[in-house]
Amino acid sequence: MNYWLIKTEPGAYSWDDLEKDKRTYWDGVRNYQARNNMKDMKEGDLALYYHSVNDKEVVGVAKIVKEHYQDPTTDDDRWVVVDVVPEFKLKKPVHLSEVKANSNLENMVLVRNSRLSVQPVKKEEFDIIIGIGGGAA
Repeated sequence: MNYWLIKTEPGAYSWDDLEKDKRTYWDGVRNYQARNNMKDMKEGDLALYYHSVNDKEVVGVAKIVKEHYQDPTTDDDRWVVVDVVPEFKLKKPVHLSEVKANSNLENMVLVRNSRLSVQPVKKEEFDIIIGIGGGAA
């Protein structure tokens, strides 16, 4: 199993939206590195669900339930989506400042390249963030 972090602007599509919808495709990615990360996602992988812009916090965990396919929002075949479902909400959101303050997370992609919208996460980093967030709500 692999671990990821996926970013969204909560005003565009929040964790609450994902819980309400129960499933969605992850679209709108227009960065080649993020796209390549999506192509590496496998069914069953887990992704930290990160609210970007103002909140800057991990709020939950989503599961990849369908591997990459053509983004239905564009005819440009360079872009793909994956399907995700909510796995669990964290008891408490983990703010970016907490991630940056933790020396065990100093090499995390979120710290080193915070603008990348879909990024890999090491299992150890994933576990630390889940711990900071208190686990499933």
